[in-house]
Amino acid sequence: MMKKIAATMALLAALASCTPTEQGTAIGAGTGAVIGGAISHSWGGAAVGAVAGGLAGALIGQSVERRGYCVYRDRYGRRYEARCPR
Repeated sequence: MMKKIAATMALLAALASCTPTEQGTAIGAGTGAVIGGAISHSWGGAAVGAVAGGLAGALIGQSVERRGYCVYRDRYGRRYEARCPR
């Protein structure tokens, strides 16, 4: 039990020194892997979940880094960033 707590604390300490994008990617990938593995009961599902979660987490983390900017889509579905309305 003590080893698990120490390992968790070391992981959290390493994650604390990352940028919001890196943190979002790591948290998203870990969460996606757990959910993907639980749903599919396979390593392949866990891998797909990790990739999808990592991408989503990176996008969320990236939007946090640019405070004051919002992500929009134009009428053609392309993403762009612009200042958020006040």
